[in-house]
Amino acid sequence: MEQRVFLWISQNGYPAIFSLLVLGIVGLPVPDETLLTFTGYLIYRGHLHPGWAFLAAFGGSACGITVSYTLGRTFGIALIHRYGRYLHLDEARIQQAHNWFERAGRWALTFGYFIPGVRHFTAYAAGMSDLEPHWFALFAYSGALVWATTFLSLGYFLGEQWETVVRQLHRHVLRATAAAAVLILLYWVWRRWRGRRS
Repeated sequence: MEQRVFLWISQNGYPAIFSLLVLGIVGLPVPDETLLTFTGYLIYRGHLHPGWAFLAAFGGSACGITVSYTLGRTFGIALIHRYGRYLHLDEARIQQAHNWFERAGRWALTFGYFIPGVRHFTAYAAGMSDLEPHWFALFAYSGALVWATTFLSLGYFLGEQWETVVRQLHRHVLRATAAAAVLILLYWVWRRWRGRRS
């Protein structure tokens, strides 16, 4: 998959960067961070213009997360209202989800880009919780800006070493994500156990 992505970017340039990131953010299996770092490497080699590459990367990320948010907002709430009772999702739980996004979930839109698997779902969740569009735009587009800049810069400054470093980085990020998932699960189990006791 990665080699096809590299080939497509090498052949088609900015449109390929933009369209692949839209598809990747929406949830298709595109290696987003590797794509961005490779793009930074191509800037380092002089094959791509930094400004146009950044606009393609930021634009693709922003458009992808906007599509996900729109789908969640358009279809998610309707589906929850229709089928939520089968999943024990009543109005109170929907309101709780909305309140959580009001308190802390917005930051998940910003920093979720850096966590594999999370960025694909935060925008759907934001849309389903009926987060207001202006708050979504502020936090999601800020995240897209930081995320695209980080990995483009990584590829540019690492130069010929970019691939080796990215593979090592992926291993560490996956381990950290797995550890965080275990901690969240343990916290959830503890909260439920404590709730039953009280």
